[in-house]
Amino acid sequence: MTKRDEFISNLKTKLDEWNNDLTDLEAKAQKASADLKVKYEKQISELKVKRDEANTKLKQVQDASEEAWESLREGMENAWASLKKAFKKDNPEV
Repeated sequence: MTKRDEFISNLKTKLDEWNNDLTDLEAKAQKASADLKVKYEKQISELKVKRDEANTKLKQVQDASEEAWESLREGMENAWASLKKAFKKDNPEV
């Protein structure tokens, strides 16, 4: 497995984990009071945007040539760090 393939595999695994965490957060939102539900829904919406950005970057890395993927890796890592920071901001247990 090349470094690129390993990088892609790791990112797919992380995205799957975040999708599971988003599902858990959506379940919490369903059980929350009206005030908290609004807060959860706003946070979920923001997280989904960041997740979609990370998915787009992942697809770019997958489609990139062997030579070009290195430059895309930094962008993907930045997108991932942004998603992780946003998720942990209000969910320190994750």
